[in-house]
Amino acid sequence: MDTARVLWTGKRQFVGRDEVGHSFVMDAPVESHGEGGGMRPLQVFLCGLGGCTGMDVVSILEKKRQDVRGLEVRIEGEQRLDDYPRIYTKVLLHFVVTGYGVSPEAVARAIDLSEEKYCSVGGMLGPQVEVSTSYEVLEAHEPGYAPGPPR
Repeated sequence: MDTARVLWTGKRQFVGRDEVGHSFVMDAPVESHGEGGGMRPLQVFLCGLGGCTGMDVVSILEKKRQDVRGLEVRIEGEQRLDDYPRIYTKVLLHFVVTGYGVSPEAVARAIDLSEEKYCSVGGMLGPQVEVSTSYEVLEAHEPGYAPGPPR
């Protein structure tokens, strides 16, 4: 079982911690009585969705023996503003894959598999949320070029 704690540190700021000590700061913007010193909780959710599906896509592409050197997931969420809770009604995930000879078809399939089967965070979104995806594949500049973490 996963566990986490959220500790209030004053005004509207909270620090989230997992069971092994990793942490992050959440805060409200100044106009909402916060200090703007951290991500808003809904931004944390978007990062969680991007991280979850990103891990899936990298794993699937590695299994397909694609030479991926970098992955960035750009996430945009559109909130419902006319009623509470102000949930996201639309989410766009744009994947930027960098590598050598990476197949666009393999990228598309990896994204589909993550969305349909593997991403636990995405799986928690209800039918009221429209999720769309797009991607681009960039050729790495030279052997050894790695915009992401070293391999």
